Order: sequence, then structure tokens, then C-alpha cells
Amino acid sequence: MAKAADKAEQRVPVKISGGHEIGRNDFGRPVLLMAAGLGVKPEVFREAFSGVTPARGRGPTGEEQRKNKAALMKVLAPHGVTNERMDEVANYYRFRPERGELWPTRAAKAEAVVVAGEVKRIVVVEPGSGYSSPPELSVEGFPKLKLKGRLGLSKDLKKNGTLEAIEIAK
Repeated sequence: MAKAADKAEQRVPVKISGGHEIGRNDFGRPVLLMAAGLGVKPEVFREAFSGVTPARGRGPTGEEQRKNKAALMKVLAPHGVTNERMDEVANYYRFRPERGELWPTRAAKAEAVVVAGEVKRIVVVEPGSGYSSPPELSVEGFPKLKLKGRLGLSKDLKKNGTLEAIEIAK
């Protein structure tokens, strides 16, 4: 009887943390998410923002806004990005880190499938959204287990930055 219990499948929660980092060259924005939302590569988005002059500590004047928008659209328009879509994506991912804010996110949930004391696979139960980098992943009781998350990117902002899959690293 004990042998049958040893073979039973157990599900153990995966601890998911982080995944909301912003790269050094990303102008204080979640570039990976914004680029995906616009349907362009991150390099194109970075190039577009390299022409923007921030208003540092104050709201931009009307003239500054017009110049910045023109710089953005000069690079983005040839990739099919409209002014309206740029505004929609920028507004969705607008946040104030100095106030402890983050862009819209939804936590992912996953479970490790354990059989006979060994993790056999990882199941993503809820992919979440808003991850700008793969989160840190661990399973309690398995300190040497290395997991690697893969993000799913989408033009659908509410489904952008999902934790699409978790693989056991070899």
C-alpha cells in the first residue's frame, strides 16, 4: 500500500517573484511590453525614444509634447504604429515609480508536479500579465532545482507579458 502512495502525484506551488525589471537602456519604461503592444521590436522602440527629451520633474510644455511626439512617430509610423495606438500603449503602461507604482500586472500561478520525490514538470495554472522580464522561480523543498520562465508577448495589452511556460533547466 505504501508503494502506491509513493507513486501518487503531488502538486506543489511554484514561488514566483520579480519579473518587473526595467533595463538600463529602457528610458524608465517597460520597453519589452510597450514594443510588443505596438507590434515592433524593442530596438525600434528604443530608437524612437532616443529622440525624446524628458521634462524632468515637471510636465512638458505643449511645444515639448509636440516635438517628442514627432520624434516618436518619425520612427514608429513606418512600422504601422498610429498616433492613437502610441497614446493607448503609453497610457496603459504609464506609472510613477517614485510613488511606488507599477504598470498594470496580474500575478502568475504555477505548480510543480512531484512524483516519488522528484519534480516531473511544471504547470502554469494562471499566466498572469505585465512581466517585463522572466521572474525568479523556485519550489519549496527543491533548493537545487533550476527553473526557467518564458514570457508571452502580445499586442493585447491585458495578455501582454504572460508567464507562458516554465521549463526545468538541465
